[in-house]
Amino acid sequence: MKATIAILPGDGIGPEVTAEAVKVLNAIAAKFGHEFDMPEGLIGGVALDAENDPFPASTAAVCEDAAAVLLGAVGGPKWDNVPTESRPERGLLRLRAVLNVFANIRPVAVNKVLAGASPIRAELLEGVDMIVVRELTGGIYFGKKERTKDSATDVCTYTRSEIERVLRIAGQMAQQRRGKVTSVDKSNVLETSRLWREVVTELMPREFPDVQVEHLLSLIHI
Repeated sequence: MKATIAILPGDGIGPEVTAEAVKVLNAIAAKFGHEFDMPEGLIGGVALDAENDPFPASTAAVCEDAAAVLLGAVGGPKWDNVPTESRPERGLLRLRAVLNVFANIRPVAVNKVLAGASPIRAELLEGVDMIVVRELTGGIYFGKKERTKDSATDVCTYTRSEIERVLRIAGQMAQQRRGKVTSVDKSNVLETSRLWREVVTELMPREFPDVQVEHLLSLIHI
């Protein structure tokens, strides 16, 4: 297999972590006969320092031409006082938008060897195996922002199409696993969550009738 993997070391511990990951990729390539082209790009604070842009056009081009992107980390105390529109974290958000990576997929499973290192009692970890699917390109991170001396506003907006495409990812994964989806929202106080619940209620039975769906009201105040 031949593949291009964009490497974005970023800031802080990012370069150290990605350097080790590249070693692993090279070892995999050598063992299984793959060929990985791994061009690097700047993102975050280092990109801001070098090109006055947390996500330069050159980095966007590298990522768009790649089959996958390996990202280290962005941000750090050095850039705490940078204006919002130029903060290192804006590089991450623009990366998501450029590649349209709208679904964050996070597996949660317990490695028996490491179970004893968890602050959670081992018996409560037995059998834990789930996947968290989170929407990435809408909502409060991408909403309109305003700031005055005495107030700040972050607008949280979701559209039906944004919700539907994330639900389809969750539904397809559930069909390959235990056939269950739990939708977590804050529909008792948020209009965006009420829209989420409405779309879940409409779409899931129609497109995934074999998947069991439950709604869970979050106790966390967003």
